Amino acid sequence: MNLEQQINYQLNKYPTIKKVIKRVYQLGVYAISPKVKSEGAIVRMSPDEQAEFFFGYYDKCPWDITGRYMLCMKAKNTWSDVSPKDSLQILLLDTLTNAVATVAESNSWNVQQGCMAQWLGPEFKEKIIYNDFRNGQYCSVILNVFTGHEERVIPAPIYTVATDGKTALTLDFSRLYRLRPGYGYYNVPESTATERIPDKTCIWKINLENGYVTPLLKYTDFASFEQRKEMVKAEHKVNHLMLSPNGKRFMVLHRWFVGQRKYTRLVTCNVDGTDMYNLSDDDMVSHCFWKNDDEILAFENKHSNGPGYYLMRDRTKEYTHLWSEISGDGHPSYSSDGLVVTDSYPDRTRIASLKVMKGDEIEVVAKVFAPFKYDNDTRCDLHPRWSRDGKMICFDSVFEGHRGLYVVKL
Repeated sequence: MNLEQQINYQLNKYPTIKKVIKRVYQLGVYAISPKVKSEGAIVRMSPDEQAEFFFGYYDKCPWDITGRYMLCMKAKNTWSDVSPKDSLQILLLDTLTNAVATVAESNSWNVQQGCMAQWLGPEFKEKIIYNDFRNGQYCSVILNVFTGHEERVIPAPIYTVATDGKTALTLDFSRLYRLRPGYGYYNVPESTATERIPDKTCIWKINLENGYVTPLLKYTDFASFEQRKEMVKAEHKVNHLMLSPNGKRFMVLHRWFVGQRKYTRLVTCNVDGTDMYNLSDDDMVSHCFWKNDDEILAFENKHSNGPGYYLMRDRTKEYTHLWSEISGDGHPSYSSDGLVVTDSYPDRTRIASLKVMKGDEIEVVAKVFAPFKYDNDTRCDLHPRWSRDGKMICFDSVFEGHRGLYVVKL
């Protein structure tokens, strides 16, 4: 790590102080730096109007199986609140005719992950699933976007969905709203707010065929699993569930807080809650992605090598350090051809980059400016996602002054 990265890593222990120092530093550097708006073969896919358009997280694909239709979210305001009170519109973009249709609305969403809207497998056409708030509770809705017919309302929100479209996992979005602004939902007051290690469910399994919701794991299950001494009096939460491609295992980030200090480890588990494995426990794990059913790529810390991208084999201690020249966090994913795309957070000049890795080669395919208006919890991460054929990359950006949905063709 260079000096700037070392300082950033140490400041992660003090997030409030980090925000202030980061803003002052970037303002100073930006004032004396050349101004760049965007670079690369970037094509806007969202409508050309003054509204906020985006898709959501990097682990979901906005394209249907044909590649013709894309999902896009539309909001009024995404810069002043992490979980806005206004409803979110779900749009269907026809990339062949440029037609835009509003197919649904959601009242449970946030600026980082939207309402989890995605095409439902195994067909990945016609039907989508998304989160909503109805009758005083969170739910998820399966909708045919071409007929407008609601197939089913599930009595729980979804976080990750199996590729066969039969199973989903979810977590406590209200606790997440308090402990990780920008990723939870505000609608329902948190029932565990006064409990540091609740003896209550934190992960549920959802049968999308019949709507049954089954408690899977509790916060106490994580806090007592290969317990570290600083866990005992810490405040615990879980986040970033992701099912493996075959739907048999899932990964989850277990996080605990001691004052302002955050610790994170990566845990994998069978979809029935058995065979938990502590895959990475060197204090920091960030964004991850299943390469296949047995390997996970993660940006994380290793005490022996420091922060970077590591490819790990599930239920083993085997790992490989990839692209050692990259020491900054990003949102990685694999294409159908085995390429990797990731992004970077805005640098000292407020420029974020989109990178594609083929083997050891790293190519920057786009650069975009991030206005100071979008920062901290309401920032606009690029969250790059592959098209299903691996020929295009979709990402969110604010380089035109508001959130928009863009594509880079390879």
